[in-house]
Amino acid sequence: MCGIVGYIGERDTKNILLDGLRKLEYRGYDSAGIAVMNVDGVHVFKEKGRIAALDDHVDHKVAATMGIGHTRWATHGEPTHYNAHPHQSVSERFTLVHNGVIENYEKLKREYLVDAQLQSDTDTEVVVQLIETFVQKGSAVEEAFRHTLSLLHGSYAIALIDNQDSNTIYVGKNKSPLLVGLGNGFNVIASDAMAMIKETDQFVELMDEEIVIVRRDSYVIKNLEGNIQVRAPYTAELDASDIEKGTYPHYMLKEVDEQPAVMRKIIMEYQNEDGDIKLDSSIREAISESDRLYIIACGTSYHAGLVGKQMLEKIAEVPTEVHIASEFSYNMPLLSKNPLFIFISQSGETADSRSVLVHIKKLGHRSLTLTNVGGSTLSREADHTLLLHAGPEIAVASTKAYTAQIAVLSLLAVDTAKAKGITLGFDPIQELSLAAQAMEVLVDQKDIMENIARDYLAVTRNCFFIGRGVDYYVCLEAALKLKEISYIQAEGFAGGELKHGTIALIEEGTPVIAIATQAHVNGSIRSNLKEVASRGAHTCIISMDGLNDASDQIVLPEVHEYLTPLVSVVPMQLLAYYAALHRGCDVDKPRNLAKSVTVE
Repeated sequence: MCGIVGYIGERDTKNILLDGLRKLEYRGYDSAGIAVMNVDGVHVFKEKGRIAALDDHVDHKVAATMGIGHTRWATHGEPTHYNAHPHQSVSERFTLVHNGVIENYEKLKREYLVDAQLQSDTDTEVVVQLIETFVQKGSAVEEAFRHTLSLLHGSYAIALIDNQDSNTIYVGKNKSPLLVGLGNGFNVIASDAMAMIKETDQFVELMDEEIVIVRRDSYVIKNLEGNIQVRAPYTAELDASDIEKGTYPHYMLKEVDEQPAVMRKIIMEYQNEDGDIKLDSSIREAISESDRLYIIACGTSYHAGLVGKQMLEKIAEVPTEVHIASEFSYNMPLLSKNPLFIFISQSGETADSRSVLVHIKKLGHRSLTLTNVGGSTLSREADHTLLLHAGPEIAVASTKAYTAQIAVLSLLAVDTAKAKGITLGFDPIQELSLAAQAMEVLVDQKDIMENIARDYLAVTRNCFFIGRGVDYYVCLEAALKLKEISYIQAEGFAGGELKHGTIALIEEGTPVIAIATQAHVNGSIRSNLKEVASRGAHTCIISMDGLNDASDQIVLPEVHEYLTPLVSVVPMQLLAYYAALHRGCDVDKPRNLAKSVTVE
């Protein structure tokens, strides 16, 4: 949620900032703004709504070689022009952008800013007013900046400019992601390397409670006590061309289509020369020494974790629990004696998951992160990392990251089983390759999916998905996909639970979509579907080849039973996409949502 960019160098900064903000649109936002500085002072442009509205508002005649920008997702105060960033101090000397949540901002207002005339409802404005207050009392700017940050409780990524200093951007970070990018004669800042990958691929990581003094030709990292920290840059492995939609109308459709290629990329990355799975031996050792695995995740990643639990327990015979990160943080269960925590996050910046990671590290427990972003916070701070290799995922509704998570979890389960001497009876690489082929078949059936979406979902107000076993887990993901981009009230249920209350919601024409990929419950789920059909439901069944009836609407190519979620979810993704399309929704940027949830 929210995004920050900044530039200091020799080129005109306006378009660099606007382009960077466009790359951060995936994070979710409801207003945007930039502040640029030249010899005439600081010029602030901000607007409610999309980057396009901001671009129209910017005076492109103003030339400047230094500036900061921001996309805001409202947490304190409504999404209005006044609450949009950047915010300025009363005298307009200081201009600031901020991601995160300042938990004690009301207390700071009472203690330090009783007489200040605040212009917004945000916690952010308190920060910039505090800095000015301390400078007016005699502190140097850097000292005031560090002192202010030391008073803040919560999360922040902050960039500050001073209209009396045309050669410095002050940067600070705690819990919220922020990077400094290095160039030849210029430097940049960004919440995500993707925002500035066109400018540079050299980035410096920032740790919590650090500041950076960023100038055109240098950067200095310090902690809040003022002690210099030395850290070398790393190379961001992103291809700017991967971020573009190309000929696709939406990123989501592009990313659905990319899933077979992602499966093959995962095979390539995790297969050695002998055709066996190639994982770091330290990960294998960490799992073998643990007595229970705890998967921690949110949303779509949580649903992938549920599938992963089934694989780890049934293939590798390792006891596994799956927990919602935001619940685990405040309601930790009784842990086993020697746990290993597995964090699943597309962005690697999920605040709820990081809160758990920080806590379990204090307890001395080991951790593994599955993420799509190398160098992300969860990756850096965990003991081990497995990358998803899915490439940039821009659409808010996750598709290829979900299937990549399941694929990598399947390889982790197989590798663990082999280390324990368990005989598998199947070739995991071959089966994953066959699943990729099946996914390819399904993404080419868009006309079928669109027709079903039009028939079942174009005008309905609700929809139910039912399945048993691992199909139930996919139903949870199917419901999430549909509700988040089409705004249809959708729920996923275990088929056997219908008669325990849910069936009361079935009325004439209610869409009920069932998944049937498991032989041992095929008859049961079909019986559940008949129960709702007899009460007027508009039923649809998605079945596996070999388990199908002639009347089934979608028949999936047969794959190994452990990998059925990789193929059964593809029609669900496409049904959600076409439902949103036919209902006139913004597919890639659904309302109220963000791609990277960086606040708890």
